[in-house]
Amino acid sequence: MRIWYLHPKYLDRQGLLAVWRETLLAQKVLKDETKGYHHHPQLTRLHPEPLSAVVTDLVTATTVAECRGYAFDHSRIGVGTTQVRLLVTRG
Repeated sequence: MRIWYLHPKYLDRQGLLAVWRETLLAQKVLKDETKGYHHHPQLTRLHPEPLSAVVTDLVTATTVAECRGYAFDHSRIGVGTTQVRLLVTRG
């Protein structure tokens, strides 16, 4: 599982698609809709509200994808979760 603290606008097509897929997987894990990955270190470092952080990443990736002419499926993004500001630390 790869969840990067890099704005999707800096990613090429393959990177953007990888972020979309991996972040959708993280959302499923956090919603208990899949087996495995529940204790993955990427999920524990996200944010105090990891599901909101994942939704924020998905919305951002979708916005960048649409600007490039791609059609990501908005219906796959969790409903009822608020977006949060993600803080990035060094190290």
